[in-house]
Amino acid sequence: GHHPASSQHRGRRGIGSRSAFLALRGHRPAAPPQSPRVGHHPALRRPEGRGRRWEMGRIHRTYLPGTRIYACGSCRAHLTNHDDIVSKSFQGRTGRAYLFNTVVNVSLGPTEDRILNTGLHKVADIYCNCCEIYLGWRYEEAFEQSQKYKEGKAVLEKARMTQEEWTAEAQDIASD
Repeated sequence: GHHPASSQHRGRRGIGSRSAFLALRGHRPAAPPQSPRVGHHPALRRPEGRGRRWEMGRIHRTYLPGTRIYACGSCRAHLTNHDDIVSKSFQGRTGRAYLFNTVVNVSLGPTEDRILNTGLHKVADIYCNCCEIYLGWRYEEAFEQSQKYKEGKAVLEKARMTQEEWTAEAQDIASD
C-alpha cells in the first residue's frame, strides 16, 4: 500500500513545508519582541486591541517625582505634574478640565474626528492604565492654525483627578 506520489514529496522543501503552507494562508512569522529602552517612558501608548496594556501579566506603573502631582481619582495612579499645565480653561464632560503637556500611566482609545468648542479636531480618549476609568482626551491633530499648539497634548478632567503629595502652601496656590 505505498502510493508513488508520496515518495516525490519526501525530501522536497517549499510547497509542502509548514512555513510555505502558513505563508499561503497569509500568516506572517511573529516579529521578535521589542524591548523598551531603559528609563524611557512613552507618555502615551496606544493599547494593543482594547482595554489594558499588559506587560508580562502586570501593568507597569510610573511614579512621578516631586510634590504637586495629579493622580487618577479612582486608583491614585500618578498622571501628571502641576508644572505641566498649559491651560486651566478647558471644558470636559464633567465640567472643568486642564490641558497638560505630558501624562503617564494612560492608554488611548481609537483616534476619531470630533467637533469640540474650538472646531474640528482628531482626538483619542484617554483612560487610566491601572483602573481603565475615562480621564479625558488627547489632541492628535488640529485643523485650524490657531489650534495647532494643542497637538500631542492631553486634556484631563478635574473631577476625575485627585491631588497627591501636595503641601499646604502648594494647595493654596492651586485653589484658584
